Amino acid sequence: MRAVIQRVSEASVTIAGQVKGAIGRGLLVLVAVEDADTDADREWLAGKLVRLRIFPDDAGLMNCSVQDVGGEILVVSQFTLFASTQKGNRPSYLRAARPEVAIPKYEAFVTQLSKELGKPVATGEFGADMQVALLNDGPVTITMDTRARE
Repeated sequence: MRAVIQRVSEASVTIAGQVKGAIGRGLLVLVAVEDADTDADREWLAGKLVRLRIFPDDAGLMNCSVQDVGGEILVVSQFTLFASTQKGNRPSYLRAARPEVAIPKYEAFVTQLSKELGKPVATGEFGADMQVALLNDGPVTITMDTRARE
């Protein structure tokens, strides 16, 4: 799994003019799934996201997690995170899982994330044409890949 995590003051995802998911202070997580992703990858990424200390404490230092600050999470599927631009100018998405594999893994990730956070997680809609709006706080943007686990 590959994710782009943005600390936000607010974020929303709109589909066909209707807001599908919206949060206040928290994390916007763009996530892509590949065939090789395992339950262990899902569990690691969900746990890491919930405990990632990127929110300021009372001294202004990034010592708090989204869970510590009572924040929310919005998850949006984005297969383009697996774009390969090695050849030519048209990206290849061969590493991204096909929908029949990706959807169950994406849904399991959202469920795991909600369990770890202790409350529902807002989402977009897998495969839909979505408009994502956000107010990046900081800005703080982090990338994570379950293959690298850095």
